[in-house]
Amino acid sequence: MFSTHLKAVALSLAVVIAPSALAEVDQHNAAAHGRQIDIDSKVITEHKARINGERISYSAETGTQPVWNENGDAVATLHYTYYKRGGVDDDTKRPLLISFNGGPGSASVWMHLAYTGPKVLKIDDEGYPVQPYGVKENPYSVLDVADILYVNPVNTGYSRVLAGADGKLPSRDQQKDMFFGVNADIKYLAEWVNTFVSRHNRWRSPKFLIGESYGTTRVAGLALALQNSQWMYLNGVVLVSPTEIGIKREGPVEAANRLPYFAATAWYHKALDAELQALDLDELLPQVEDFTVNELIPAIAKGGFIGAEEKQRIVAQMARYAGVSPTYVENNNLDIPTSSFWKELLRSQGKTVGRLDSRYLGIDKRNAGDRPDYWAELTSWLHSFTPAINYYLREELNYKTDVKYNMFGSVHPWDRSNNNTGENLRLAMAQNPYLNVLVQAGYFDGATNYFDAKYTMWQLDPSGKMKERLSFKGYRSGHMMYLRRADLESSNNDLRDFIINALPAEGEAAKY
Repeated sequence: MFSTHLKAVALSLAVVIAPSALAEVDQHNAAAHGRQIDIDSKVITEHKARINGERISYSAETGTQPVWNENGDAVATLHYTYYKRGGVDDDTKRPLLISFNGGPGSASVWMHLAYTGPKVLKIDDEGYPVQPYGVKENPYSVLDVADILYVNPVNTGYSRVLAGADGKLPSRDQQKDMFFGVNADIKYLAEWVNTFVSRHNRWRSPKFLIGESYGTTRVAGLALALQNSQWMYLNGVVLVSPTEIGIKREGPVEAANRLPYFAATAWYHKALDAELQALDLDELLPQVEDFTVNELIPAIAKGGFIGAEEKQRIVAQMARYAGVSPTYVENNNLDIPTSSFWKELLRSQGKTVGRLDSRYLGIDKRNAGDRPDYWAELTSWLHSFTPAINYYLREELNYKTDVKYNMFGSVHPWDRSNNNTGENLRLAMAQNPYLNVLVQAGYFDGATNYFDAKYTMWQLDPSGKMKERLSFKGYRSGHMMYLRRADLESSNNDLRDFIINALPAEGEAAKY
């Protein structure tokens, strides 16, 4: 397979590199007749695009780079795509944006082909699939201000665990210890990023991490791991649709924080009363947030000992904001499960709403029940993303392999213990006065809701000493807010501004 790959690349005038030190492993793979990815390879193609109103040239490098253990043995290989703007004489001032998606177990395809990259899916303006599948130019990509690296962790995309010298894969328990857990993931990725930065001579460049969903746990932890273990200091971390990053949101806070998301979703589907529905979302949500923090959290904290009059007042207001009946709220003891809400909101219309993006509608076998049969948004996304990434890598970036591209890979059971990534990010910020954080979230995301994201940002630095370096941006879409054309533009513009503003002025020292 390896010689076939070389032949194909040579014919296309691309570049492939495969160090001879890995030949023995490749020979074993060939002898075993396995379907294998090249362990250390790259293909470079040249492109042009109009981005942010400017015509630019860029190269796209896609390939694999090994993960080495402490003995220097290749134990896995990670597939990546690296975009570099052409005509840049001084990389020392050129930012590098390193991008991770989440899951855990999800490939980097989502932000790669729908958010920051130079090409995006062919979808309609609201994010729904259209045929023929494929990609088109992204006029809002941040490639004009930063080079971009998309990384697929182990078992996602084309990234894979490698057999040892004995020809056998590590056991599942060994793989878990090596790759599949909060801290194992951060440790090996920090080493991998170090190697990539060294190979591509980017040590002097300003560096940014961006992660989506579980990727926010990943980049929050990487900020300190890169700083303390690799001595690599960052200028910015971007948390897109963040998880809790180890910052607890339990009990009354967890239950109450859902209400602003419920209100946003009900508003979108025109399920509110006439007075609330007439408000713009920017007028409605501050009201709901104020009620959530100042009334709902204290009310839920009182549990079964809340006064009858107060309970009825809270029930009525919750029902009004969430677009559901007071009986439904009361039957849930003021604690409405999101899965139940997705089924309840439009039950009378025979529709369900999506989890990751509640703009999407589904239809179930029965109107009865307390959760949808399927996630309408996820099936829609896989509808358009899967053919696009397979086409794009093979036919436009000329990376050809028989290995399956894993949209979602086998990484479970994932070790979630000792998740201190939020505290790690706070400590990295404290140690590095250059480090800034941007939080981006969609109002209609029911999996990692926007108000939880705000709450996490508020709790990240309880002292308030670094709040000027923390910022939040919300969008009128869901988990992948960039799928909506208007938010693709605004989110990239916000990211572009963040990158530019996080660069220190000439001669500005990193000190307090």
